[in-house]
Amino acid sequence: MNREIQAVGLDIGTSRVRCVIGEPSDDGTMNVVGFGSAESRGLRRGIVTTTDAVAETIKKATQDAKRMSGLEIHQVTVNLSGEHLRGENKSGVVAVAGAGREIMTEDVERALESASAMQLPAGWEIVDRLPQEFIIDGQDGIIEPIGMRGARLESRIHVVSSPSAGRQNIVKAVTRAGLEIEGMMLEPLAAAGGTLTDNDKEYGCALVNIGAEVSSLMIFRRGAVQHTAVFPFGGMHFTKDIAVGLRVSIPEATKIKHFYGCVAGFLMKDGERQEVIEITPVGRQETRQLSKEILCDIMQPRAIELLHLIAQEVFSGGGQISSGVVLTGGGSLNRGMVEIAEQVFDAPTRLGFLERNRFSGLLDEVQSPEWAVACGLALSSMRAQIRGSSAGGKSPSRKVADWFENFREKFR
Repeated sequence: MNREIQAVGLDIGTSRVRCVIGEPSDDGTMNVVGFGSAESRGLRRGIVTTTDAVAETIKKATQDAKRMSGLEIHQVTVNLSGEHLRGENKSGVVAVAGAGREIMTEDVERALESASAMQLPAGWEIVDRLPQEFIIDGQDGIIEPIGMRGARLESRIHVVSSPSAGRQNIVKAVTRAGLEIEGMMLEPLAAAGGTLTDNDKEYGCALVNIGAEVSSLMIFRRGAVQHTAVFPFGGMHFTKDIAVGLRVSIPEATKIKHFYGCVAGFLMKDGERQEVIEITPVGRQETRQLSKEILCDIMQPRAIELLHLIAQEVFSGGGQISSGVVLTGGGSLNRGMVEIAEQVFDAPTRLGFLERNRFSGLLDEVQSPEWAVACGLALSSMRAQIRGSSAGGKSPSRKVADWFENFREKFR
């Protein structure tokens, strides 16, 4: 085990902030040595609204993780989210200028720059370039073109952009919490890193990360990202429906959803339908009784509506999801979400649990879809540090080579 490498994933969500600390183990997995979470403050739909409040929440989550691991942390890898993220597939073509038509690093750089050249709205920036494939003289499906021969090099990438202010405010909040940002990673990409298999990405799947107020979709096919979308809704919609329908407070609605919620009435047995729970309406001292069937009648239509909107995005993009749908995030934990999603998407659906061949240590304590992003961020950090330590000093000629290595790690 390399004790010099310390990976920290920080998932800054609208509902909770989660921190995971990991170290590389001898068998190649990430050994989870600490984790912590805190109720989030100062965020709305993934966007920072109060920097100091977010910084305080980050401190609480990281302190719990540090206390558990016995380690001090200084750098973190953070998630990129927000309802304004936008993904586009772009391509660029260049003539090969290398001697003897052998493709060199410079040719690949020019092809990538050609594909990335796009007009962005004022205040926007490219936050990630995800490789799909290269095409040499009409031959497609090429991952690493350097060293091959050809006259025409085409690159296809998935470009994700967002308002620069969103990223800058996250950086500011993390800095105020006394930490440095080692790297930033798209939220659904981080969740995929810990939960999807190679076959999922190769044959086609849709990862749906359902947060409190923002849900994100990422479609994989042929081992690469083909489509990205973000939706301004999440698990909080169920909470608000319960609060309005039953006239209870948001905290009370959250408890009801957590302990008794179900979004698929056909999963409930006859006896369970008639079971009653006691609720306390706002402004009243006395309690009243509510059947679980009525609670399900409130939640099920909302689940169908939200999943239908996501499914429309999948189908409109022509996404082939032979491997099905994987649900992550706290909003996926409502009972019946998998079964409803399976009907709406008409595809195999499962919850996104962490792959056991990638994680060890305190894995069982974080083996939940709501920890997928934080663990994926830490895993990405660990792999990046391992690459950096093995590469030693970097020369300019290694720039694209490192980019390819990062590509392979992202989808491994």
